Amino acid sequence: MAGDKKRNKTIVFLHPDLGIGGAERLVVDAAVGLQKRGHKVVIFTSHCDPAHCFDEARDGTLDVRVRGNTVVPTTVLGRFAIVCAVLRQLHLVLQIALLTSELRDLSPDAFFVDQLSAGLPLLKALSRAPVFFYCHFPDLLLAQGRARVWKRLYRLPFDALEQWSMAYADAIAVNSSFTKSIVAATWPRLARHRTLHVRKKNIALALHAFALLPPSRRATAKLVLAGGYDPRVAENVAYHAELAHLAETTLGLRTATATATTLPAALAPGAHHNTDVLFLLSIPTLLKTMLLRSARLLVYTPRDEHFGIVPLEAMRQGVPVLAADSGGPRETVVDGVTGWLRDPAAPAAWSAVMDRVLNEMGEGELRAMGAAGVERVEARFAEGQMAARLEGILEAMESRRGGLLLLLLPLPAAAVVLLAVVLAVVHVLMPYVW
Repeated sequence: MAGDKKRNKTIVFLHPDLGIGGAERLVVDAAVGLQKRGHKVVIFTSHCDPAHCFDEARDGTLDVRVRGNTVVPTTVLGRFAIVCAVLRQLHLVLQIALLTSELRDLSPDAFFVDQLSAGLPLLKALSRAPVFFYCHFPDLLLAQGRARVWKRLYRLPFDALEQWSMAYADAIAVNSSFTKSIVAATWPRLARHRTLHVRKKNIALALHAFALLPPSRRATAKLVLAGGYDPRVAENVAYHAELAHLAETTLGLRTATATATTLPAALAPGAHHNTDVLFLLSIPTLLKTMLLRSARLLVYTPRDEHFGIVPLEAMRQGVPVLAADSGGPRETVVDGVTGWLRDPAAPAAWSAVMDRVLNEMGEGELRAMGAAGVERVEARFAEGQMAARLEGILEAMESRRGGLLLLLLPLPAAAVVLLAVVLAVVHVLMPYVW
């Protein structure tokens, strides 16, 4: 019947910085998946560099609009990143809702917000559309430097703001059972009153494991370290230098950093023939796909990673995965079937797997393991399945519209956070008022 036909929605995404990290890959996949199911999708972000983003964000596949980036910088002298992030998100919401007619013209049926929840109260005040919040991991657990008293005091209002503002979401999703357990332990009252929908990288470990292989056992192999290197982030620059120093000075491995953007150029026989470890910094999607298709093994080293989309990308290409036996990989990699799970504190165990893959496993055995990985991704983690689950959550949110808001903090703490939000809004509006 015509009345039973699914109504296509307009879904507005809000994401702080649409770069090329795992969180951004998930956001892009969710947006593309919903778009393929007939929904109109618009992504608002405070930053999107065409030279440092996924193809779908720059080739016209997705409608990406950069807003809220003209008043507040990303940091002040390299500090106050969380303050700036909150103010930039508030600026974005104000710009599309009050300073322009974009939000009114779109008339969204739902919002998809991730990473930063500070703007949710303001968003709910300016729009009646339900809000879906995707929690990759509690930000308060990611903040570094808490051993210092001043840093703990500095973070207190932002930690409170994170929990309080998340309560304004109509539904909250996490990316794995591991993250769900962390969220429930961190914010027990939030977990009780909101439905949780289940759906530093330690690269030195790969270097140590590779170096443990006798030179004769790795003579025909090359360890390629590729990822989302952003030269704007001082930590990225310092970490690359640190890893190169570790490999060359401590472990005796020969390294090179390639600037080529194609696999033939990066791995040409004469280009890095005396290299054990090749650093490929920020690589385009096509090169990443070609690298995976040419690899015998994907090594994924983060400990307690909340989800980890890289193992899925490798398994989708039929590449076995060696990952840390903790966190999200326990839910994506099946030990002995699609790859291996090993203790991240035991480099020798990782080296043994590398040795087996390089020198003992035949092509038929590798292909069988790769095929099992492809089957697992298609059965449980495909883009269409994620979009279908997300669509179901959005439908459920719409059916529950008008419910009472549950404030999860005591009134004094909530008042402090509310004051911080008001002051932030005033700060953002000052250039326009004066």
